[in-house]
Amino acid sequence: MSTHASDPLAALGSLPGVADAVDSVRKAVDRVYGHRVMRRRSNEISSEAALRGARGSAALSGADWALEEVRRRTDFSADPEARTVGAALRLGAEAGQLLSIWRQSPLRVLARLHLVAAGDPDDSVGRPRLDGERVDEPLIEGPAPTPAEVAGRLDGLAELIVAGGGAPALVTAAVVHGELLALRPFTSYNGLVARAAERIALVGSGLDPKAVCPAEVGHAEQGRAAYLAAFEGYLSGTPEGVGGWIAHCGRSVELGARESTAVCEALQRGAA
Repeated sequence: MSTHASDPLAALGSLPGVADAVDSVRKAVDRVYGHRVMRRRSNEISSEAALRGARGSAALSGADWALEEVRRRTDFSADPEARTVGAALRLGAEAGQLLSIWRQSPLRVLARLHLVAAGDPDDSVGRPRLDGERVDEPLIEGPAPTPAEVAGRLDGLAELIVAGGGAPALVTAAVVHGELLALRPFTSYNGLVARAAERIALVGSGLDPKAVCPAEVGHAEQGRAAYLAAFEGYLSGTPEGVGGWIAHCGRSVELGARESTAVCEALQRGAA
């Protein structure tokens, strides 16, 4: 992400396709929030959205389990896939507890997310990686930025979040997600942390205050190939590439909203 405007995130709203994506997301969110079931049973919808979001995020990180398997399992320590699913579930549960800190100290939140994802901390957990430390990220290939570059760009991202500004929530959330994927600031679980941070940005902005539009569901539904192609666009830094990434994230939020609308319909029919 690079722009020299006084409000860099707001300036991204003029990129190709972004305004349409923002409008489509708002309509999708309004539809699920307007469902009659949301007025009576929003806590159930939020809980189900967290579960389905965790399943989707884990799938992108290589643990593509059926929803019912995620719902049924209690032991998430047996193997790498199980640990990935467990990490995603813990992040989904933790994200809502960090909203009050996000706008004041986003770097503290990111450190906490990594600590929660790792579960069994060692001395590399909960802080950006150091020189010589290896990055274990199954989805994103290629050399990771140096720790010095990571530190500088994380500080810049935190400044943008704390400053706020006039950017649509979708734009801010997509940039948070894209930057964290690009930086891979931790030794592990960067993809899971990036998607959890995107969720916090969407919820904390007021766009999805009840956390019922899990973008992770949409990212998984669109598939790993489309996710990586959109992310490559973000990495390119071109207006078309960054705009395409934001639009991809927007479509993911729409699909998450559609998923929760289907849950509302099922509850209304007494089928769930």
